[in-house]
Amino acid sequence: MNIIEVMRLPLSVDLSGFVHLLQRLQVPHRVSEEGDAQVLWAPDTLAEDVRELYQRFPEGNADIPATQAPVGAAVRRSDLPAKGPSLTEQARACKITTLTLLLCFIVAGLTNLGDNFTTISWFTFLDFRVQGDYLYFTPLAQTLDQGQWWRLVSPMLLHFGVLHLAMNSLWYWELGKRIELRQGPWMLLGLTLLFSLVSNLAQHYTSGPSLFGGLSGVLYGLLGHVWLFQWLAPNRYFSLPKGVLAMMLIWLVVCLTGVVGTLGLGQIANAAHVGGLLIGCLTGLLGGALARRKLSA
Repeated sequence: MNIIEVMRLPLSVDLSGFVHLLQRLQVPHRVSEEGDAQVLWAPDTLAEDVRELYQRFPEGNADIPATQAPVGAAVRRSDLPAKGPSLTEQARACKITTLTLLLCFIVAGLTNLGDNFTTISWFTFLDFRVQGDYLYFTPLAQTLDQGQWWRLVSPMLLHFGVLHLAMNSLWYWELGKRIELRQGPWMLLGLTLLFSLVSNLAQHYTSGPSLFGGLSGVLYGLLGHVWLFQWLAPNRYFSLPKGVLAMMLIWLVVCLTGVVGTLGLGQIANAAHVGGLLIGCLTGLLGGALARRKLSA
């Protein structure tokens, strides 16, 4: 089963009632914004049924019983999956989210989760050589002169330990999916690269040549983007569970105090976190303001 484009409608069309109907009938679907249009996606096996359902009930008809489809409609609840989209279906619908995590897992294997210094040096912000107990880093200007531009973003793929990889992967899956479903795969890709670039530069110019990596700077960027975008242009895809925002901001403050390093739990790239959050808030403000303007036009 493939997820395909079922309908493309202007942003001025309110799909909330119809989306609610699809939810009540347990029809797998998603809605994304592409330019001046909103696109409704659904499994190819249900595409015609969804189109016919929209022709009959564009407003959703909230009084329709959830236990059965409208009388005479082509979609019957017995024909629909008993559960929401499977993990495989979600992965197919969120290709950039899935690809980014797959790359992180591949790099984790290549670097043995941070234990193989030879392969780690392929992805670090600055190239380095090991001499005795010290790492000697190549200056940034020299690195870029050598054409190694990928290093500006590649540290996001590095992870040091199973817990580091697991936590970052879970958060990227949750936040990345939301952005990809609402704003499309190319927007998520662009934001991921932008947040990685800014957070890596912030960490480099704050701490100097050092070994750092992980998706956490990108995650704080995605969090800030979703937070302020949702504040200006509410949408169900950007609705975060209660307490998530507060928890991540509290964790950021705790890390800034230095208590994590004091307890021997590892060094935290605080500048990357703060840099990612700030640029994410900026893109969220700009994107949310633009989306709000389009909806009110």
